[in-house]
Amino acid sequence: MDDALTNREIADRLDRNPATTLHHVRTLVDTGFLTAGPMRRGTRGSREIPYRATGLSWALDFGDEAAGPSAIMLDTFLEEARAAGLERLRASRLGLRLRPEELEEFERRLQDLLDEYAARTPSEGGQPWSLFLALHPDPGRD
Repeated sequence: MDDALTNREIADRLDRNPATTLHHVRTLVDTGFLTAGPMRRGTRGSREIPYRATGLSWALDFGDEAAGPSAIMLDTFLEEARAAGLERLRASRLGLRLRPEELEEFERRLQDLLDEYAARTPSEGGQPWSLFLALHPDPGRD
C-alpha cells in the first residue's frame, strides 16, 4: 500500500519466482487491484514497472463464492500475523445478538469508521498496521 514495487521486488518479498508472480501481477492489474506506474530503468538498465495497490481489496464481498476467496484472505491474514509475530497480534472476539435493523446499523457504522481511516493521508513516520475484520453468523449459539 505504501510503496510501488516492481514484479521482482514483489517476487522477492513473497519468496517466489518472478515469472510466476508476473502472471498474478498482470491479473491484479486487469482486475483493478494493482495499478501500474510509469516505466523506469533498473540498476542494469532493464525496464521496470512499479505497481501499487489500489485499495480495492480492503473491502470485498464474495457473495455465493465465499469459500475460495475468503479462505485466501483468511490464509493471507494468518500468514501476515505469523510473520509479524503472533505476540504482536491484537485480537478481540465479540458475540452479539442483533435484530436485522441492528445488524444493518452495526455494519454501516463499522464501514463508516473504516472508510474514514482509509481516506486519511498516511501519517509521516507512522508504523504500518493491517486490520482483518470478519463478521459471521455464530453457528455455536442458538
